[in-house]
Amino acid sequence: MIKIKSSSELEIMKENASILRKILDKVVSRIELGVTTQELDSYAEDLIHEADGTPAFKNYRGFPSSLCTSLNEEIVHGIPGRRKLESGDLLSLDIGIERDGLFADFATTVAVGKVTEKAMGLMSVTDKALTKGIDKVAVGNRVGDISHVIGSFVNEEGYHVVKEFVGHGIGRDMHEDPQIPNYGEPDTGKRIEEGMVFCIEPMVKLDDKKVEVLDDGWTTVTADRDLSAHFEGMVAATKDGPEVLVRGGL
Repeated sequence: MIKIKSSSELEIMKENASILRKILDKVVSRIELGVTTQELDSYAEDLIHEADGTPAFKNYRGFPSSLCTSLNEEIVHGIPGRRKLESGDLLSLDIGIERDGLFADFATTVAVGKVTEKAMGLMSVTDKALTKGIDKVAVGNRVGDISHVIGSFVNEEGYHVVKEFVGHGIGRDMHEDPQIPNYGEPDTGKRIEEGMVFCIEPMVKLDDKKVEVLDDGWTTVTADRDLSAHFEGMVAATKDGPEVLVRGGL
């Protein structure tokens, strides 16, 4: 069942999203050559606590960190560690916070130093796919309309969406109904109503193969170990159209 948020719940979620935006902006400002992903994670966790929040990811189903740091071929759920950032890396950062019983969650992909045109093209398509998905968060549309516009656009551009992981609803739980795949048929799924809040998150890669999960049980990588990108936006459905609470992007 998709939960409708009250006006008071939406206000708290907006505030949490704004706080999370500021936190991730500060984390991104720390990105430079030689910095480890563990250093970024520690900084993010400190900032979340300073904001009187709780890291949404840490200990969630056993995940050990407050920040997901996915590098290059890593699509999602990368565990921070001693790996140092190098010029040419694509670093996807996914972060969540819980405050006052409500969650916020979003992700972005950052170019480290000088990256290839291939990498920039991948990021651009992923960013545009998120915009197209957000535009479909209109009262009266269906969830499948979001999925379809993302998947069809990415395919038309010559790239491939990750099918094994999906976007989701969010509120008093970090992951609520509905699941929002990045592919599918239009005019399918639940009807979108005012007060629904979604996390839309296209994950895009170059190959069309199934993804692989590494031995740590979390880090998900492309089959051919080529690049991937991930942008996520948190969006409320209103009578006036989609309201972006927070989003990653270029």
